Amino acid sequence: MDRHVPEIMAPAGDRASFLAGVAAGADAVYLGLKHFSARMQAKNFGLGELSALTDYAHERGVRVHVAMNVLLKPDDTRAAGGLMERLARTVKPDALIVQDLGLIPLARQAGFEGDLHISTLANATHPAALAVAQGLGASRVVLPRELDLDEVKLMAGACPQGLGLEVFVHGALCHCVSGRCWWSSFFGGKSGLRGRCVQPCRRLYRQGGTKGKPERLFSCQDLSLDVLTKPLLDVPQVSSWKIEGRKKGPHYVYYVVSAYRLLRDEAADPGARKTAVSLLEQALGRPSTHGVFLPQRTHPPVKPSQETASGLLIGQVKREPGGKAFIQPREDLLPGDLLRLGCEDDIWHQTIPLRRRIPKGGRLDLPPQAPGKGGPHRGAAAPSKAPVFLIDRREPELMQILAGMEKDLAQRPEPPEKEASSFRPRTFTPPQGVKRAEVHVFRALPRGTARGGKAAETGIWLERSALLDVPRPVTGRIWWWLPPVIWPNEEERYRKLLAEAQERGARIFVLNAPWQAGLFENREGLRLIGGPFCNLASAQTAAQFASLGLESAFVSPELSGEELLSLPRTSPVPLGIVVGGFWPLGLTRILADEVRTEEAILSPRGEVAWVRKHGGNHWIYPGWELDLAAHRRELEQAGYALYASFREPWPKFLEAAPRTSVFNWDQGLL
Repeated sequence: MDRHVPEIMAPAGDRASFLAGVAAGADAVYLGLKHFSARMQAKNFGLGELSALTDYAHERGVRVHVAMNVLLKPDDTRAAGGLMERLARTVKPDALIVQDLGLIPLARQAGFEGDLHISTLANATHPAALAVAQGLGASRVVLPRELDLDEVKLMAGACPQGLGLEVFVHGALCHCVSGRCWWSSFFGGKSGLRGRCVQPCRRLYRQGGTKGKPERLFSCQDLSLDVLTKPLLDVPQVSSWKIEGRKKGPHYVYYVVSAYRLLRDEAADPGARKTAVSLLEQALGRPSTHGVFLPQRTHPPVKPSQETASGLLIGQVKREPGGKAFIQPREDLLPGDLLRLGCEDDIWHQTIPLRRRIPKGGRLDLPPQAPGKGGPHRGAAAPSKAPVFLIDRREPELMQILAGMEKDLAQRPEPPEKEASSFRPRTFTPPQGVKRAEVHVFRALPRGTARGGKAAETGIWLERSALLDVPRPVTGRIWWWLPPVIWPNEEERYRKLLAEAQERGARIFVLNAPWQAGLFENREGLRLIGGPFCNLASAQTAAQFASLGLESAFVSPELSGEELLSLPRTSPVPLGIVVGGFWPLGLTRILADEVRTEEAILSPRGEVAWVRKHGGNHWIYPGWELDLAAHRRELEQAGYALYASFREPWPKFLEAAPRTSVFNWDQGLL
């Protein structure tokens, strides 16, 4: 029997990192384009450059996967389809990685014939999701980073033939569940689902009021499975080991890929494993953790008392009596190395490129920082003992390898950009005469509502205690809301709960991930509705939801007002919207022991947040509600049929709403 050999997939945010992945022996490289990439801060690639690089990689047996893993906004469809049409014609990558299900039919309409992979941002978190993904045309699903080994095996056991699984083995961790974070968007329209996250989870927060100690309560260490990858070799459905890091340089890519090649190919050799771990320690990432991968021995990825800045700590700021700042590095520093002074949220933060070698223990004078450099509050002098990190480097040996590869590439000029695309996306006719409904969504049945009152527009989050509290004659009138995330070890419980709910007369279910359609074995007499946590934001995606049997769907409330008002005119199904209540900043499976639920947490700007646990997840909420009441008439005129308000119980510390939010209605969504 042939040994299972998963591919090693390297990240590439620029040309040098792409070549470093190929040089290190990666089996595949994944990257983004200038548009529609979930890492818009990376340099990314143009089509002409990528065409030459893809040919170069293919000649060496390396596959190229292009990530178009963003939320598709209403006006994006033509541009996205045209880009995929030119990509298919000019580059011919092996696969597209998509978050938004609306991109799947667009890709095929554009003539893309390669594989389609479901991004981790699409939140396919439970076994039933896999068959649904394959039915939509996917050949691979990227699993969430929050899964432990037993849960990966549960997913593998349910994996249909012909579908592969991709598992993250190394790189940065998000605090919130991928695809279930609106934190950056809520505070400024820079959406993580659009590749523009400003990483608010990395910042300093306080508990216990303004006198509380500032700590990095939500900043994760980097994932590093290293030697724990060995059990994955016994899971043949895991076809790819993925390395995160599209904003990293070639040094990181080369070292990490080399390490995981050793861990895969020489898994039984203790010496090779030791070498691999040493390579990972030199890769200039954050402090690392195994996270929850081993269920019997978890390592909490958030440790507020520890530093989580990326890079290798190489010294601290020292000052002469006259005030001149310098460091004496603990490592040799090379020309081309990049240093970072402090962390990005320090007002004295800056990056420093080196132009000459500094020996270990030598002296590097730090340049004075110009007032205001790096932002409106920059310019303060770094204090003594401020940390200095090596965040990227250019070893002569690696630079020589890359220079040789560039020489080979120079002999094949980039192909000229071909004619502009004439792509026209499919259009849809909106439904007519749709009846409106107002739904108030509770955690449990409000007292006095069901025992004689009207309950046709009452929504309840589906849990067994809430279900049993509803009299059978009323159950069929309740809108039962499934949670935004169902983990592998929860799926069987929810299957039984759904069966029990139907036996008790439940008929209306709101699915908060499209994959949850796979939980219903018998849909006769049921009404299935896509919930707002599905992140629907385009007519193309609404059509995909209709193909899954959803009769209507709520849109994502993070769109701008203009975008929200345009959607019902193009959607093939009736649409709904959340108009009030606590909308979460994000959902997380992990929470530091130091974080206390039901207590005010203050941001660096004094904004209030709080945490509440529901089921297997912690919900992080802002200290004020979403309220689109002022725009209700506009929404009705635009054609919205469903209106939901979340009646989450107020935390005791929050006595009165200091304000409300219209989310991105006025400021727009990048």
